[in-house]
Amino acid sequence: MSANINSSTLSRTREGAITTIKLNRPERYNSFIQEMAFAFHAMLDECKIDGTRCLVITGEGKAFSAGQDLNEVTDPNGPALQKIVAEHYNPIIQRIRNLELPVIAAVNGIAAGAGANIALACDIVIAKESSYFLQAFSHIGLIPDSGGTYHLPRLIGFQRASALMMLGEKVSATDAEKMGMIYKAVPDAEWDEFVVKISQRIASMPTKGLALTKQALNASLNNSLFEQLGVEEKLQIVAGQTSDYAEGVNAFLEKRKANFTGA
Repeated sequence: MSANINSSTLSRTREGAITTIKLNRPERYNSFIQEMAFAFHAMLDECKIDGTRCLVITGEGKAFSAGQDLNEVTDPNGPALQKIVAEHYNPIIQRIRNLELPVIAAVNGIAAGAGANIALACDIVIAKESSYFLQAFSHIGLIPDSGGTYHLPRLIGFQRASALMMLGEKVSATDAEKMGMIYKAVPDAEWDEFVVKISQRIASMPTKGLALTKQALNASLNNSLFEQLGVEEKLQIVAGQTSDYAEGVNAFLEKRKANFTGA
């Protein structure tokens, strides 16, 4: 599904090899509507071809994203619930997981419903200490979507994920870090600088190697140990053929800092 990549519901900026996509409906806590979802698809696709080596997803204002805008769901002329899940959210999660570069969720505030699960689908989640995560679906009689029932149990365990989804309780960023839901909760005053440092560090690393690591992690979620050993063997051969591997080995032997190009 195509979309206007310049939609006002999102902004896309680029600094060097780092692309930032910012959800931009702050008056609605960056809740999703069809236009926003389709524009997000297009912006994610653009990252495949424009030389991006690290993608940061964040939100404008007080929220990362409150999930689906319920005004659209209840609009008689709006898309049906099945269409929203199948054509809006599922493609977002698929694109994030298949994108051959690291994706950082820079959670600046409320991450609820599909917004929480989009963040959890990213490779690294860095949240402000003042932010929180909420599986809000049970409050309106729905089930978690956007990969929530897949990722959350694997991050924090079946029992805890089940309770959070059924009870719909808020999880502070600090607690989310403690239970392994996210990588790190950062004091609000330090968050911007921390996100910049991490994204710059990742963008300077061997991008193809990181993409292959992501591919191996994706495979591990369904493989047995012996199947996964085969995946590692196959992908290690691919990694060993990259220019960055040669540069990394040479830099180590020459006792200098490696200059990775992402190739």
